[in-house]
This record gives sequence, structure tokens and C-alpha cells, in this order.
Amino acid sequence: MSEPFSVPVTVRGYETDVQGHLNQSVYLNYAEHARWSLLDAAGITQAALIGSGVGPVALETTIRYVRELLAGDEVDVTCGFEWGEGKTFRIQQTIRKKDGTVAAEITAVGGLMDLKARRLVANAGEVLKGLATDPGLL
Repeated sequence: MSEPFSVPVTVRGYETDVQGHLNQSVYLNYAEHARWSLLDAAGITQAALIGSGVGPVALETTIRYVRELLAGDEVDVTCGFEWGEGKTFRIQQTIRKKDGTVAAEITAVGGLMDLKARRLVANAGEVLKGLATDPGLL
């Protein structure tokens, strides 16, 4: 099995709270950055999505905080899609320190919305893979 897609991120001081921990909302930003980086690596841009008449939507996100992150910590943020048969899909992500320590686990449920009909499209995975130049990443 290959390693999951990941992007490196360094925690910046302005992203921390009064205790010096990474602010809770920033974990979502890191996860979003990894998702868009994966789509970009697969050859799917935001412009291509909009041009095809679909856009990603977040339906549910759960974050499990495991270890603190501090300014200067270097992490890798993974991203993997789990496709099903219906209109939704899961995204599994891990934020891991360079020493291997898991800092957070993020699970999300998403879909692709038809931008005209304002409804989720069927088989979102197939639609995304059809737009990709490297669908194997998805």
C-alpha cells in the first residue's frame, strides 16, 4: 500500500492561542489546504470544477485532537478520499509531527453540488476522477 498524499505545514506563531497551542480553527485550514493540494496534484483546479458546473461541499467535519501543536512545529497533513456508491464521500486526514506523533485526526463527509440545480450529484468520485489528469491520486 502506498503512502497517503500529504503536504508539509509549519505552525506559525499568529495561528496559536493564548496558551501557545495551535488555534482549533486552524486545524480546519490545514485540512482544507491538504484537500485542495490533493485535487491540484490530481489535475483538478477550482476553475475546472466551476467550469464543469460542480463545486465541493462540506457536510460534516469531526476533529480529534491528540497532541498539542506549538509555533514552529513542522507537520505533515495527509488526505485520502473514501468513495462510496451514493452522493457523499468521506475524507480521512491526519496531522502528524515530523517525529511521527499524531497531533489530530480529521474525518469529513462531503459531496459535489451541481451549481445550477443546487443538489448533490450522484457518484461524486466518478465525476472528480473524470476531471482529473491523474485520477489515481483520488
